[in-house]
Amino acid sequence: MTDLTNPQVKELFDQPHHAVASTLNEDGSIHSVVVWISLEDGELAVNSAVGRKWPNNLERDPRITVVVYPGDNPYEYAEVRGRATADLEDAGDHVNRLAKKYLNQDEYPFRQPGEQRIKYVIEPQVVRHQKQG
Repeated sequence: MTDLTNPQVKELFDQPHHAVASTLNEDGSIHSVVVWISLEDGELAVNSAVGRKWPNNLERDPRITVVVYPGDNPYEYAEVRGRATADLEDAGDHVNRLAKKYLNQDEYPFRQPGEQRIKYVIEPQVVRHQKQG
């Protein structure tokens, strides 16, 4: 096992690689979505809109797993299993920072009227890194 300070793990999260976030539905089945992810000042975070399926899952059960990998080599990846804590205060600024990272735009261009953003900070319990090829 490793942690988020491992240079190879940090590099995966610093680059604009998409991640897959998995949460638990009420019936125990797994719900997975592709997300933008950040690692800022040691804080791993994802962002969404209030009312969507996976944020609702996290409000009920804060367990989350994220896997990030470069698009050109899915055999290198980092997996983080942990618990998510909601942060509404920084959510708008956070999604703008993600838009800069992923789209090179200063503001998130897909915000809908009346949409409230929510940021989830992930407290890692398990961090794994795998590299092949």
